[in-house]
Amino acid sequence: MSGSLLFEAIVFLAGAIVCVPIAKRLGLSSVLGYLLAGILIGPYVFGFVGEEGEDILHFAEFGVVMMLFLIGLEIDPRSFWRMRKAILGMGGGQVLITTVLSLAIFLLFGLDWKVGLTISMAVALSSTAITLQTLKEKGLMDTVYGSSSFSILLFQDIIVIPMLAILPLLSTVTTETSGDDHSSGVYLLEGLPLGVQALAVFVSVAVVVAAGRYLFVPMLRLVAKTRLRELLSAAALLIVVAIAFLMELVGLSPALGAFLGGVVLANSEFKHELESNLEPFKGLLLGLFFMAVGASINFIVIGDNPLMITTLLIGLITLKALVLFLIGAIFKIKTDQRLLLTVGLAQIGEFAFVLLSFAFQLKIIDQFQLDTMLVVTALSMSLTPILGIINERLVLPKIGTKEAPKRTMDHIAKTHKVILVGFGHFGSTVGRFLRSYGVEATILDQDSNRVDLLRKMGFEVYYGDATRMDLLESAGLAEARILVSAIDNPDTNIKLVQMVKEKYPNVKLMMRAKSRFDAYELINMGIENVYRESLDTSVRLAGDVLHQMGFRKYTIHRQAQNFVKYDEQSLRRLAETPKSGDEYIFKVKEEIEQQENQLEQDLHRGIVEADLQWDSEQMRMILGKEEKKGD
Repeated sequence: MSGSLLFEAIVFLAGAIVCVPIAKRLGLSSVLGYLLAGILIGPYVFGFVGEEGEDILHFAEFGVVMMLFLIGLEIDPRSFWRMRKAILGMGGGQVLITTVLSLAIFLLFGLDWKVGLTISMAVALSSTAITLQTLKEKGLMDTVYGSSSFSILLFQDIIVIPMLAILPLLSTVTTETSGDDHSSGVYLLEGLPLGVQALAVFVSVAVVVAAGRYLFVPMLRLVAKTRLRELLSAAALLIVVAIAFLMELVGLSPALGAFLGGVVLANSEFKHELESNLEPFKGLLLGLFFMAVGASINFIVIGDNPLMITTLLIGLITLKALVLFLIGAIFKIKTDQRLLLTVGLAQIGEFAFVLLSFAFQLKIIDQFQLDTMLVVTALSMSLTPILGIINERLVLPKIGTKEAPKRTMDHIAKTHKVILVGFGHFGSTVGRFLRSYGVEATILDQDSNRVDLLRKMGFEVYYGDATRMDLLESAGLAEARILVSAIDNPDTNIKLVQMVKEKYPNVKLMMRAKSRFDAYELINMGIENVYRESLDTSVRLAGDVLHQMGFRKYTIHRQAQNFVKYDEQSLRRLAETPKSGDEYIFKVKEEIEQQENQLEQDLHRGIVEADLQWDSEQMRMILGKEEKKGD
């Protein structure tokens, strides 16, 4: 029964559903829930999963490939360049110092230098999944600790690519002795001269970059025209799988190609659509990956060598903590923030599983070393939330505040606190006027042709269906202050309002209404800022007619303002009235009569007549005198 694919699927899904909510309830990371589930269903506890867990681990590693692709999507070359000092300085310093010190210690204890270097590179990496999730859950992304952690993790996520590329150079496995190890894949360059292999690698990287620009984006535009969500998901998966397969053909890590592909597509209009389509697959496969890792932890190793495991665990966490504390001191981070950074990143991360597993396949490390480091890595990740609680409750209160020091607010054009949905004639006017004040918005539109055209004009527009919460969240809804909907479909607007108000009630909604009846519905849903698309234009047209008939412009302008004000007041009163039957007709007639009386009183009360009109003879005389004085 345990050999059945359906049974294994039931076991893994049930384990995740049971253990992850428990971990979240205890305030721990979901990663730890997956690891716990894997431990429980693994061969050393309940035994639901046996040796086939290793095969599942290889399959689930594709989740890590997807993670790197999504990380690549997040790396805007311009943002990367602005953060270069923190990324290279803090991240590079942490990885380099940790690797060198770890290698020195391992060599001191008589370990082979290749094994020592491999394990040292794994030790230098921290957990992106645990740290970023903790930062988001506690709202610490805008603190010094949050920005410093992000810089270090970003460097680690990038440096893991060269690390994976270095491992084959450390391997003693020859072509003749490794034939069985490559049975799961195809290696086209096997037996070719080293120069040809190197050239093929560079060509493959160039192919990925070129395909991102000239193949993937046109393909996505073509698929987008079908307006089939499942086809876009298939296209996103095709991109990642194709890149990973190409990298395997030339003997490189699939993660390398995925990362490059993500960076190439980071500035495309499909960035957020790709993120929202791949995020569920990435999350599921990463969860499966962590469960497979948990199932592969050898508790016999812990039982046979408890002292060695404990010493390694405490020693490596202490070493990383000291390095991180030193890095924080070099970059003049205050003590409280430095302690958060030290504890937050002192664990060994999930990419260590990938590096160690790959090193084992290449026969750089043996089974005992692999099992030992897998146990130490998993335990270090498990201890991180506990150490964080101790740090926050016992250590930090004695030092000072956990909050970051006040700093000048970033320019709104860089923070994109405004999301603009719909960029047709109505939305583009809104977007252009905002940009004239230096206010940039994250713009979403579902017309791929329009998106392509507007991006050529210099607008940062992304393709996607805004009624998908995952897409809105990818566009930064959680951090946004205002969401402007310029969509002309009333049903879509209603659905958008319901979604956002339910999950993000603090986001201010400013909605376009196609007609009075659409405005009624939005007002009754609690939307204060409703904008009827025809109101201002209609009033302006009527004003131009009056001016052509001889009425003064400023008089018309003042009356137009009053007309809009009274009409908005009437709209909100009528929103509470049933929209059919004699009662509604009576109420509308009553409102129209009241509005006309108010406007007539304004006109004859002398308020407007006392003003200096823009186009009056008196105003022209005053302006003429001022010009002569200036001369």
